[in-house]
Amino acid sequence: MTELPVRKFCRIKSGWLPVTLLLLFSTSCSNNKKQFDQAIEDRSSMSVMTTRGMQSLISDSGVIKYRISAELWEIFDEKNPSYWAFEEGAMLEQFDYDMNVVATITADTAYYFDKQEKWELRGNVHSRNVDDEEFETDILYWDQRHDKVWSDARIKIKQKKQFIIGKGFDSNQNFTTYTIRQPEGMFPIKE
Repeated sequence: MTELPVRKFCRIKSGWLPVTLLLLFSTSCSNNKKQFDQAIEDRSSMSVMTTRGMQSLISDSGVIKYRISAELWEIFDEKNPSYWAFEEGAMLEQFDYDMNVVATITADTAYYFDKQEKWELRGNVHSRNVDDEEFETDILYWDQRHDKVWSDARIKIKQKKQFIIGKGFDSNQNFTTYTIRQPEGMFPIKE
């Protein structure tokens, strides 16, 4: 059997080896253990899942209803209430029974509260309905259970021949029946 040479700097007297190792581990690991324990102590601050570049189809009773596309999807199941976060933007498409797109929504940031089936969309929220009307606002709420969409912020709706501007609105989730709470004006679109 060939004996490998031991480098000079690695030679430690046998009596010092256990003491050296004990000091080395006790000083270097004790602080790390405390930091590690604190890092995972609050499980609610961590996402249970993180996905990049995702597309997901959501069905109800075997019928595809929605498609979600996002660059980043995180699920926080320990938060109260639990939610999905789309902090790098999201695009949602709603389908009819024949898989035709009846409404689209895009936003810079979106949160889906899964237990309540509610969405909160923030920043550059743009929607389009089946009649090709466009809706622009900074914040939008969507209650899927009750087929309701609303906002308390300023809203701009572009119809075929005019813009409507106001503050606050209520709509069905297809954006086909809506009311502006405080209309500020209608402006014709020049062709």
